[in-house]
Amino acid sequence: MLMVSLDSTHPTPLVEQIVGAVRSQIDDRILRPGMRLPPIRKFAETQRVSRFTVVEAYDRLVALGYLRSRRGSGFFVAPRHEGGDGRPQAETDRAVDVAWLMRQVLDDRPGLIKASAGWLPDDWLDQDGLRRHLRTLSRRADARLTGYGTPQGYLPLRQQLQVRLAEFGIGAAPGQIVLTEGATSALDIVARHLIKPGDTVLVDDPGYYNFFGNLRLQGAKLVGVPRLADGPDVEALEALLEHHQPRVFFTHSVLHNPTGSDLSPAVAFRILQLAEKHDFLIIEDDTYADFHPHNSARLATLDQLERVIFVGSFSKTLSGSLRVGFLAARPDLVAEMTDVKLLTTLCSSEFSEQLVYQMLTDGHYRKYLERMQSRLAQATETTLRLLERCGLETFVEPRGGVFVWARVPELDDSAALASRAALQNIMLAPGKAFRPQMQASPWLRFNVAFSAEKVLERFLGDTLAAL
Repeated sequence: MLMVSLDSTHPTPLVEQIVGAVRSQIDDRILRPGMRLPPIRKFAETQRVSRFTVVEAYDRLVALGYLRSRRGSGFFVAPRHEGGDGRPQAETDRAVDVAWLMRQVLDDRPGLIKASAGWLPDDWLDQDGLRRHLRTLSRRADARLTGYGTPQGYLPLRQQLQVRLAEFGIGAAPGQIVLTEGATSALDIVARHLIKPGDTVLVDDPGYYNFFGNLRLQGAKLVGVPRLADGPDVEALEALLEHHQPRVFFTHSVLHNPTGSDLSPAVAFRILQLAEKHDFLIIEDDTYADFHPHNSARLATLDQLERVIFVGSFSKTLSGSLRVGFLAARPDLVAEMTDVKLLTTLCSSEFSEQLVYQMLTDGHYRKYLERMQSRLAQATETTLRLLERCGLETFVEPRGGVFVWARVPELDDSAALASRAALQNIMLAPGKAFRPQMQASPWLRFNVAFSAEKVLERFLGDTLAAL
């Protein structure tokens, strides 16, 4: 029989008290393999705690290998294994490890529901158009099938980007643009040039978890700026600047990853004022720009690349395999970052850049984007309704794009929920993965293109009904 004595006045959280008590009784063989633990509701009533507390404790014990969950039956003590400590690696811990998350997202196992992926499904993209343009390009005499590219990248594509950036109100000559192997490479080049070990950098909180891992590898000290519905919290930013002297602020203005929110003009203006006052650069990641059906504020539009380095990509809209991105900045920074590109990657693929140029200029791309934006809007509405039916709260209703940021009410940390989902082949990215110090978070990122799945709705509905 399970015996637990909880103390609500003790500094140890109730969840950890429950986990510790159950673990010790299993380790001491008081609770034997196969024994059933009290149902969630009964345990909560007996101990006078919330059902959320019991669910989180049980989920942690499942992740740690102490319990097994049987659908419709409850939680049972797991069999013990010989060797080592007898437990598998904790999935709760792995669910917030950046490299683990990236491996999960790239996993191509059949049946895996990538509800938190950062890109679109293959069958949403223009595969027929890619094949057609590949055939056309391969027949052209000037196609660079074997040679290296130029340091800044294929000039016609940079000239086309000058036109596209002008549509955003950003003035950038081709000489101010460097083509890269996707936005990830662009951000890496910027970080390598501007940051040295020990430097303080400001980042969105929550923000782009993969790049947080990159910054940690380079020895940067990450300081999070809370993200609100209209952009970074400028009051919090101003307070942080009183205590830190950051070199740069990495932020995401349009269709923010992961919240799906947009920067407001007033917030953009205030951020630029603070950047001038405190002398730091801003790296504006605009990876999802082409998914936005409306005009939206951008820091680079107001700043005209004086303090802002602007980063974009075509990997999300055209193909992840093409890996074509770019950065735009003032001329002196472009010259220095071109040298970094040469030293770290030599050059980018001119063949891929030629292919992207051809797809952008044949008149097909804009119509393709309009169809994609319409499809994403429908998928967003479907996802919002699904999450509402399951009882989740959303951060904002996105005006476009791929992501919805949602949470389970009264749940302090979504990591256990993500771990539980992984056991059912559902990939959920817990909110703490998107935080600079991996602090606990109740939020989850949902990709609307992957979220209209009955299995996902059933999992969320059943899980929340048990709380």
